[in-house]
This record gives sequence, structure tokens and C-alpha cells, in this order.
Amino acid sequence: MVRVSNNLVGTLNLITLLLSIPIIGGGIWLSKQANTECERFLDKPVIVLGVFILLVSIAGLVGSCCRVSCLLWVYLVVMFLLILLLFCFTIFAFVVTNKGAGEALSDRGYKEYRLGDYSDWLQKRVNNDNNWNKIRSCLQDSKICQRLLDDGSSTKVEDFNRQHLSSLQSGCCKPSNDCNFQYISPTNWTGTPTSSFTNPDCFAWSNDPNILCYNCQSCKAGMLDNIKSDWKRVAVINIIFLVFLIIVYSIGCCAFRNNREDNSWKQYP
Repeated sequence: MVRVSNNLVGTLNLITLLLSIPIIGGGIWLSKQANTECERFLDKPVIVLGVFILLVSIAGLVGSCCRVSCLLWVYLVVMFLLILLLFCFTIFAFVVTNKGAGEALSDRGYKEYRLGDYSDWLQKRVNNDNNWNKIRSCLQDSKICQRLLDDGSSTKVEDFNRQHLSSLQSGCCKPSNDCNFQYISPTNWTGTPTSSFTNPDCFAWSNDPNILCYNCQSCKAGMLDNIKSDWKRVAVINIIFLVFLIIVYSIGCCAFRNNREDNSWKQYP
């Protein structure tokens, strides 16, 4: 007898199996073409993700369509663990991104970012030298500060102050407003007799395009604000994906029950 739940699980897993192939291929291509540390960092996780999806899809496809209960049981266990993991990560993402926001400034289109405003867990991640060295390398490779010069190195200070800079550009590409440095160009500032050095970031600033404020606390804060926005979007997507996985898991449970009933029928004709 045709079982609808088995057919649905089989169809869904056939689709995910086909999707896993370009994911694995993309990871292999990335490992061959990577020129920067940021790109090399992504290749192995992408390949692992693709292989994981491939194996789980095969287990679900064979288990549901060929009535192999042991494979379908493995598939359901993995799905349950994945649902549990996604649920925990979603809650965790909302908790650690609950604190922190840019400080609005009068007569400025951009905001200032302070590391102490963000969660302790996130602060520890960026305060780790090994982590930050990798992040800083990625930021330099992305040339986020160069874009300010590409938009116009002769930008007047009044126009610059009205610009809506991203959190990374505000934190990494210019000195803090606390320093009261004199504006020369978007990435070139100089001290004056009225400059203040109460903020440690003022000592960390350099007009060298390879240094700028990449070692500043404000740059780390800008990165965390960027992560916070991204994680909240991911958490929302996770909720949608979580609902989808629960539906697939429920259908899989029905398919597993069908397999057991079919096996029992064969044993006792």
C-alpha cells in the first residue's frame, strides 16, 4: 500500500540530497580558489555541511522509500538532535544580542560604538587576540575603509559628518569623536592642541591605511554590532526553519510507524 508519509519524506530528502551536491562542490572550489584567510576559513565548514546533508538525506531517502527502519530511525534521531540544537542556538542568539546599540550623536549621520555596551560573552570573543587577529585580517581584506575614499577623498568635513556610516566603518575607519582630532580626509585625521586622549582608542589610531582604528575598542564594538544584526536575522530564519524541521520530523515519525507496521505484516501474514 502506498504510504503518503513515506513518499513525502523520500521526496524531501531527494531534494536535499540534490542540494548537497552544489554545496560540496562550492566548498571544494572555495578551497582551490581561496586567496585570503577569510576565504580559507569557510571552505572546510561548507564541505562538512554538504557531506552532513548528503548522508542524512541518503538515510532518510533509503529508510523511507526502501522501508529500511534502522536507517529511518537514525534519520529521526539526527533530525531530533538538529531541532534541539537549532532551538538552543536560537534562544542563545537572542540572549547574547539583546544588549548593545550605537550611540547617536548630535549633528552626525553616523553612530559611535562602545565595546562595554555589548554582552560579556561577545566581548570575550573579540578580546581574544587570536580571534581578533583573524577578524582584523578579514576586515582589511574587505577594504571597508577604502570604500570611504572611493566615495570621495576630497569629501568636506560637513558632508562626512552627515554620512550614514556602517558600524564597521564608524568603528574601524575613523577615530572616536572623543579624540577631537582634526579632519583631513575620511581616513586621515590629525591631533590638535584641543585633542583629548582620555579614550584609549585615541592612542590606537593611525593614518596608516593598514592600521587606522583596526586595533581600537570601537572597531571591536562595530564588529559586535554587525554580528548582532546578522545573528538576529539568522535567529528569525532559524525559527522558520525550525517549524519546517518539526513538520518533516513529524512526517518522518509517521513513515517510521508505517515501516514497523509493514514489517510486522510481513512477519505475520
